[in-house]
Amino acid sequence: MMKTWQKRNRGEAIRSWIGWMIFIIALSAAWAPIARETQWEFLPTAPREGIDLLSRMFPPKWSIFPTLLKPLMDTIHIATLGTGLAVVLAFPLCWLAAGNTTPHKSLRYLALFIIASSRSISSFIWAFVFVMIVGPGMLAGILAIAVRSVGFMAKLSYEAIEEIAPEPVEALEAMGASRAQVRAFSILPQVVPAMLGICVFRWDINVRESAVIGYVGGGGLGLLLNSAINALYWREACLILLLVFALVLISEAVSAKLRARIAEW
Repeated sequence: MMKTWQKRNRGEAIRSWIGWMIFIIALSAAWAPIARETQWEFLPTAPREGIDLLSRMFPPKWSIFPTLLKPLMDTIHIATLGTGLAVVLAFPLCWLAAGNTTPHKSLRYLALFIIASSRSISSFIWAFVFVMIVGPGMLAGILAIAVRSVGFMAKLSYEAIEEIAPEPVEALEAMGASRAQVRAFSILPQVVPAMLGICVFRWDINVRESAVIGYVGGGGLGLLLNSAINALYWREACLILLLVFALVLISEAVSAKLRARIAEW
């Protein structure tokens, strides 16, 4: 008797069915409170309200463009300085977190805890915390970007360290090289391109985030955008949003170009 081809056997079909049921139940459970709290009576007028808002925003108020140049540069400075500070903090942290370079397991667990703590809180929340500590301004934004970036950069960097080819390390160790020499002449050359790519990629992300953290006093364009929206200056808000959009496009292009050059290195 010829066997009939089936996409899944009986066990796989049952597991797939159970998985879909769990997904549907979870989706329904998540949707229920959203549907309960949503004020559905506003939805029929939403398109009209959206068109009215856009009509208030256009044309942008180009006359204020010169006054936005300094906040624009402040946004770039927040992203760049925050990324630079994160590099300084993440570099030793990734060596402690990597299983093949950490001096002791307790230090590795501590480093992993710091990395997880940094990554679990968004830059927006970090900015709110630092505004409360050091006051509103660029310093709070720089610290927020740096602390948020440390976990991201250290995690990807220590994973790159753990994935290095072991042969060069073993060769230097067989020649009697010290631990510092092994790291400097075997491990570091293998991970430098990856680390540079991670730094550039994170800078690109930080340019976008630095434009948002101004909402809580982190400085830059976000602070002006928040003020314009609160004052209902929609034409000014439109111009600020266009500048943020242009800044993101430029940073994306610069990041892609730099990462392509690093990949060729």
